[in-house]
Amino acid sequence: MTALSTLFPVFFMIGLGLLARIKEWITPEQKDGANNIVFNILFPIMIFNVLFTATIETSAIWIILYVFIAFILAIIAGKLLGRFTGKKVVHISPYLLTTCEGGNVALPLYTSIVGLSFASNTVIFDIAGTLIAFVVIPILTAKSAAEKTSAKELMKTILTNSFVIAVSLALILNLTGVYAIFCTTPFIDIYTNTVSQATGPIVGMILFIIGYNLKIKKETLGSLIKLLIVRVLFYIGVIIGFFIFFPQLMADKIYMIAVLIYFMCPTGFAIPMLISPMNKCEEDADFQSAFISLFMIVTLIVYTVIVVFIY
Repeated sequence: MTALSTLFPVFFMIGLGLLARIKEWITPEQKDGANNIVFNILFPIMIFNVLFTATIETSAIWIILYVFIAFILAIIAGKLLGRFTGKKVVHISPYLLTTCEGGNVALPLYTSIVGLSFASNTVIFDIAGTLIAFVVIPILTAKSAAEKTSAKELMKTILTNSFVIAVSLALILNLTGVYAIFCTTPFIDIYTNTVSQATGPIVGMILFIIGYNLKIKKETLGSLIKLLIVRVLFYIGVIIGFFIFFPQLMADKIYMIAVLIYFMCPTGFAIPMLISPMNKCEEDADFQSAFISLFMIVTLIVYTVIVVFIY
């Protein structure tokens, strides 16, 4: 029942978006407008808050670094395997291999098994995912969109990117202790409530847009399945890496479950929006939505196996 309570709202919003397109309740232009609100205005606020308020302990640095490298290698693997997964989607498929949806899938599923007191086990992985999604990918998309521009113009585009600014400012303020000081002032409640209002609609709108774009076509089904297999095998390798590099942590069943669930979750829900400048046609957005939706089935299977056989 706990899995249902976590996954049903996700599939509900995806289904609502799909129905909105079929019934023509929302036009493509209106959907694009919602996409721009989330991408250009709300996302930078959310990312600033995540990193500004994060507790980054020295002992976790190696884990964050390992996950960050794994996510980078996922993009590289996607590019190297482009011919296998499909030439038509080679410009977007590598980015569907990187990051995992932690906050809206991994975290609630994990805590439904072990309890909220162990939530930090998956949250720490999301720091690496956040850096990939909101620093590395915007830089790569800027570079892709500015192939014919000068190095100076490219650097200006990167440094003025709202995500890069949000991440940089948040990390500086966090690591210099500003957030800790801020927590002792009466303004912390005002800040928290304001951010909650601003970021509250984000997940629902993302899932709605994913559903709106959801179209599984026969001609892309082969590429979807191949990419899904590659992603599963790659993250099995990442999980094995945890046993090799962090054996003491993996000896703890509760921590091991965090690793198993997190890395068998779908691509971060924000990725389709972040790589949208790379889309060459409407079918690219359809492919991204279909891939994330299909991978949710893998996540549900892994969750069930853990509950029945491991925990």
